[in-house]
Amino acid sequence: MWVIAASLFVVSIVLSFAFLIDKVTVSASSIALTEQGWKANFSSPLKDSAIQDGDIFIVDQQGNKTDADINLHQNGHSIEVTGMKPGSYKLQVNKEAVIAGYFKSMSTNQLSFTVHDELQSVKSEKELKDYFITLRKMFNQRFSHVEESTTESSADSSNKSSGTGGGEYSQTNNQVEGVDEADLVKTDGEYIYSIMNGRVVITDIRKPSAMLKVAEIQQEETFYPMQLFLNGDTLIVLGDKQTQHELPDVSSSNSDRIMLPHMGYTSSTNVRFYDVKDAKNPKLVREIGTEGYLNGARKTDNMLYFVTNVAPNYWMLEEGGDVGLRPHTFDSKKSDKASPMSYSDISILPGTLEGTYSVITAMDLNNPKESQVVTKGYLGGSQAMYMSKETLYLTAPIYMPRTQNNNKMSSTMWNPQAANTEIFKFKLNGTAVDFVSSGEVTGMLLNQFSMDEHKGYFRVVTTKGFAWNNEEPSENNLFILDAGMKQVGSIEGLAEGERIYSARFMGDKAYMVTFRETDPLFVMDVSNPTSPKVLGELKIPGFSNYLHPLDENHLIGFGYDTKSMPNENGSEPRIITGGMKISLFDITDFSNPKEKDVEILGGQGTYSALQHDHKALFQHREKGYYGFPVTLYDGSNQEGYGEFSGEGAIVYKITAEEGIEQVGNMINKQNSTQTHENWENSVQRMLYVRDSLYTISMKEIKSYDLNTFKETGIVTY
Repeated sequence: MWVIAASLFVVSIVLSFAFLIDKVTVSASSIALTEQGWKANFSSPLKDSAIQDGDIFIVDQQGNKTDADINLHQNGHSIEVTGMKPGSYKLQVNKEAVIAGYFKSMSTNQLSFTVHDELQSVKSEKELKDYFITLRKMFNQRFSHVEESTTESSADSSNKSSGTGGGEYSQTNNQVEGVDEADLVKTDGEYIYSIMNGRVVITDIRKPSAMLKVAEIQQEETFYPMQLFLNGDTLIVLGDKQTQHELPDVSSSNSDRIMLPHMGYTSSTNVRFYDVKDAKNPKLVREIGTEGYLNGARKTDNMLYFVTNVAPNYWMLEEGGDVGLRPHTFDSKKSDKASPMSYSDISILPGTLEGTYSVITAMDLNNPKESQVVTKGYLGGSQAMYMSKETLYLTAPIYMPRTQNNNKMSSTMWNPQAANTEIFKFKLNGTAVDFVSSGEVTGMLLNQFSMDEHKGYFRVVTTKGFAWNNEEPSENNLFILDAGMKQVGSIEGLAEGERIYSARFMGDKAYMVTFRETDPLFVMDVSNPTSPKVLGELKIPGFSNYLHPLDENHLIGFGYDTKSMPNENGSEPRIITGGMKISLFDITDFSNPKEKDVEILGGQGTYSALQHDHKALFQHREKGYYGFPVTLYDGSNQEGYGEFSGEGAIVYKITAEEGIEQVGNMINKQNSTQTHENWENSVQRMLYVRDSLYTISMKEIKSYDLNTFKETGIVTY
């Protein structure tokens, strides 16, 4: 077993002249896997001939040059090294390798790293502490650069969703068929299980005209329920648990512990399992918990998987504080207190530059009272999450180093840093969650719909840079990676100056909406992973921020209408959002996509939860119904919102033949004294059971006839 040299490197390369101070930074992980290789990113480009000239090379632990394969990428800003056996190595970069190297002196020209055959576990407390101490030093270097900059400048999926089909009752609008996502509301066709204003409520809906609240699961103040699963007779409640604890007083020399209410809380994601065979008397059978905030949760084939993000207070190490660096877990079957994870269950992901854990928990739901719970912690924070039935993918940002030239310092304090994305792949087999490999792509993802797995390939769309940066305009990309997370195909440089607002993968096709002034819908052929190509493009006003498949040849877009407003000073026009926009795209002719029908709902200020949460979409496939909660404002595309006019829900019938037709309007009109929405009455979700439609808010559930959309019942809480 190889020992992990748990450290990260950010090297400052400094040159000082009377007229110029130029700082070049380098970032790299200290860990690599043999199959994936090792990578270092440079803020200043290296010469194309540097490798051939012998100014860049690898030496082994004995100081001998190796025959490792070294390649330059991203216009000389990255070095990728492959073909290495397990062991310790150093990258040698002579100053002549840097473009304009004569004007740059390197304070160090070596980077050390270790190569392993497979992912290793942390072996000791010292190893883990050394990792975070080095990470803290890296952060200090970054922070000092920001301070200098400020000072000087003042003198910078699946081919269809899984969900509400033609069954007797609704399912959640899931991204991947067969993979259930946690939500605010679930139903078994007889009862609605919902989270309503911090309460878990069970409602009997067997008689829609006489609905009845049958149970409310009481929760203590420190536990806030967030999402639900329903698995047979088991109700699964995921919530945020706050635990107060003592922290050392690092501001004084004494070692006494004091209570610090503003800092002395630990947040964990706890999961409570209730037996609801008798829905009127739910019984808690078990509770498990993992430190950190919930990233995402999925359920498939009676297996529960959830991921939390944990950021230890490692900056307190330099203050001599008593810092717990390991995430804690809890299982009521074993103890009434949380305990730190074993070092053998913690690993450092290759390529990561993060001080945040991704903690993955897996549990078999066939017997929740007795089932084994398996939890693994991975150093390498996660942002977006995508899961198929066999594989879990997590993403983490890789912030690119940047040159800071004192003659060209930004005058702004806010200077966002460009980033790439590292994607970590895990194989799922029951409670066994095994790291497979990782890959890096240029740019950043929007959300989970930016990712998809199909026939063993992973597809992803990203935005590189920032849309408002005129000197280095943003651009958008599609990448395809093989089972080993190696890039095999790409489309790069789309829609310069714009960013991605929505994306959807449907089998051999990919769809992407970008926006700045108009809404280009790109249709891309990804049937050949090594040679994807753009088939067609449609430019229309407005934009879609959620795309939903209607059938193989039609796509529904939910977003906003927009209007271009001229500026008096002659600069580029301002884009003002208007009402909510529904578009029906005809993609029968892939090279010539069309907006077959469009519906504009309300005026400026109108919004729906669907525009940021896909699980708010109601659908009944057999009837062709699509609905969503909405808050309406009247008015045109002018400065400021229009007047509030109502809130509730709307249902449309959307078909390829007839287009978009409103069939159900469940909007509560404003009364004479109401000037804005009432969040307690705002519809959060919609679902159907047989011939009845239900709207769920924080305060009430209403039932409607699914054919006439007339209200048939109400129960308040």
